[in-house]
Amino acid sequence: MTPTYFKTSGHLLVCQHVNCKARGSDLLYRALWNALDARKLAYFKTGGSLRLTESGCLGACSSGPVLCVYRQRAGQLEEGWYAATDFPLALKVARAVHEGAELPDDRKYGP
Repeated sequence: MTPTYFKTSGHLLVCQHVNCKARGSDLLYRALWNALDARKLAYFKTGGSLRLTESGCLGACSSGPVLCVYRQRAGQLEEGWYAATDFPLALKVARAVHEGAELPDDRKYGP
């Protein structure tokens, strides 16, 4: 049996390792999930296009919660890495990915 494929605009990962959890990443993940679900942006919901995943360590342990996003844009893989991520920033990143807009620069680091 072939699994169902859900087209996505991007994939957001929220670190759930010890240091990020101590800074609230578990609450951030749940709040972001609830917001994506309520706005019908979660990938398996009608009209949704965002995949959200809890991840292991993303490597910026002293700067958590860390959020990472991957998406295809203009034929290229684009990634964004965010430190000290709070709910408003995470939602702003999610909306940008869903809409195909520029990723926000606030607290962005890396490539």
